[in-house]
This record gives sequence, structure tokens and C-alpha cells, in this order.
Amino acid sequence: MKIKSIESFILADKLKESFYFSQWEYSERRICIVKVTSTTGHVGYGEGYGPAGLIKAGIEHLTPYVVGQNALETETIWSTMYRRTLDFARRGVLVSAISAIDVALWDLKGKILEQPVHLLLGGKKRDTIVPYATGMYFTHGGNMPHKLAKEAKGYADMGYKAMKMKVGLTIEEDIENVKQIREAIGPKVKLMIDANHAYNLREAVQLAQAVEKYDISWFEEPISPEYYNQYAELREKTNIPISGGECEYLRFGFQTLLQSKSVDIAQPDICSTGGLTEAKRIATLATVYGVEVVPHTWGTGIAFSAALHFISNIDCMPGRLRSPECYIEHDRTENGLRDELTTSDMVFDKGVIKISDKPGLGFTLNEDALHKYACSEYVLKS
Repeated sequence: MKIKSIESFILADKLKESFYFSQWEYSERRICIVKVTSTTGHVGYGEGYGPAGLIKAGIEHLTPYVVGQNALETETIWSTMYRRTLDFARRGVLVSAISAIDVALWDLKGKILEQPVHLLLGGKKRDTIVPYATGMYFTHGGNMPHKLAKEAKGYADMGYKAMKMKVGLTIEEDIENVKQIREAIGPKVKLMIDANHAYNLREAVQLAQAVEKYDISWFEEPISPEYYNQYAELREKTNIPISGGECEYLRFGFQTLLQSKSVDIAQPDICSTGGLTEAKRIATLATVYGVEVVPHTWGTGIAFSAALHFISNIDCMPGRLRSPECYIEHDRTENGLRDELTTSDMVFDKGVIKISDKPGLGFTLNEDALHKYACSEYVLKS
């Protein structure tokens, strides 16, 4: 059961309405996914988080080192990919390419062995996970606080127990937007804020202290991921838990993040930080420091399914009779790729998502959607 072929696809979806956050504006969703086929005819899918074209090039660079390998030896293959890129890609987009292939290999291994990935990771420690709705991005037009509050209220009415909003325009605007959303959703729904590293330390302290009264569950990426010591200093100046890590790569990057006491919550993105193989190691490392893990999740149903299986397996620290709820990011922005590319029985219902026990990552890929969204610069193989 060797790896027969690796194919990568760039998919794109033009948005009906552009949205923006503290850094950039987007009018399109674009992703690179990878298909790994074994000599037994089984197929596994993965995806990379980051610039799709560069990830595709990375996958093509790695392909000769992976084809022909034993499809079940995920750690051995991961080590080969890591060593083949170590001299020039310890961080960044090539790690995303490794991640995409690794996720596909876990999906493939589960299908070959007819077992769910959570069991192959070591076992399911929880049957359900609480999704938090990610939305409240900025759009053009007037009365932003009202629009954001209306969107948030809609998520609460759908049954979401938690949600995350964007901040990072100006401190004054952020405070008003947080206030309006908290009033709209009431006191029982958890609310998180994400600045996408828009602020310096002084500004982040000012905002955090101003919104503490609105019961913020965490403040995500308040400042640049380069400033570990400033993260640690911010933690000392606010009661809001500080989260970050979506810009970190491999367990080595997370060791720096954790040693510097930068975060209360670590947020590796499985599709960029090294795949499920490395995310498992990062989660173990986090337990050494007593830091929670809530992965950053963005992209298609492939990434979402991988995160669900990963979260179902991670340890609850500390262990106790009544374990706290575990959360997963549930992007609610416009995204045809997410909505059409895959189907799964892991769906939002009554505030939670139940983990699938189907083989692999538990989703079915829609070949018609793959053809529909494939970019013109890439011709699908027959």
C-alpha cells in the first residue's frame, strides 16, 4: 500500500461582497487542496493554509520524496518532508505544503485501515465539541456597529454558545463595536475578539482594559507575533486571556511561544504548522506548560474535519470529573468552497458538533465542486 500519486488543486470562489479586517480586504476565497492516492486505490485529501499558488509549488517540490513511500508511515514521511526542506524552510509556506500532504495522509490512512482519524491519533476523549462562530468582519457602508450587532444576534439565535469578532480598526471603534455586540447577544454567550496583530503594546493594553467589562473570553493576536515578550507583558496587564499562534510553525516555534509565557491559549493552524502529525506534538508540548490549545481553523471542510478529529483527541488540562467544553473555530463568512466541496455528518446541532466515527477524516469530497471551483490556470486531470 504505497503512495501512487499526489495531485494539487487551486480552487477559488469570487465573493458577492468583499470583507476586510485590520490588515487586508478580500474579494475572493482561494485555497490549495491536495489529493493523495495509494496503490490500493484509496484516496486522502488535505489542504494548506496560506497563498495557494505557493503551497501548490511546495507540494510539487515535495512530491518526488513522498511517492512510493508506505502510505501508513505518516511519521516517517513527515520526517522526510521536514528534512528535505529544513535548510531553507523552517518556517512559512513550505511548512503549509508539508501540512497539506500530512493531513491527506492521515485521511488516507484512516480509509485504508477503515478507522476514524481520532482513533489513530490515540482515541476520542470527547464526543462533542462546541463551535464558536467566526464572523463580524468589516464591510463597506454605514452604521458598522449596528450591522455587526445584527450579525452577532443572528448567530446567537442559531444556537451558538460562543462567537469571535474582529477588532483592530481604531480603539474607539473597537470599543463601540464590542459594546453593541455584547448588548445584542446578552451575557450568556461567550465573546472573543481578534485584532490580527493590529496594535502595539500600548494600544493593546488600552483596548484590553477598556473592554474587560464586556466579559471577553480571549483576546487573539493583539500584537505582532514577533514580540513574544510584549505578549507576556500584556498578559500581566489584563484579566482577559491572551491567545495566539496561528503564525507559528512547528513545535519549535511553539516552544518559543510557550517558554516566553506569551499566551494563555495556543492556536496552531493544523494546515500550516505541520499537519496533524506536528499538531499532536504541539498539543503535548502545551500540556507541559499548562496552556490550553484551541486550533485556528480556516478554509474548507477538509481543514474543519481535521481540526474536529484533533480536538476530540487532545488532553484536557487539568483533568477533572466535569471537563470544560472544548471549542473549535467555525467560520461563517461567505465561502462556497467550504459549503460545497465536502459533506459530512459532523454538523452544527443544538450548540455542538458530534464527532464522526467514519473512516479517515469523515467527509465526502464533491468532485463536481472540485471542477466548478478549479482555477483556469490549472487543468484537472482525468
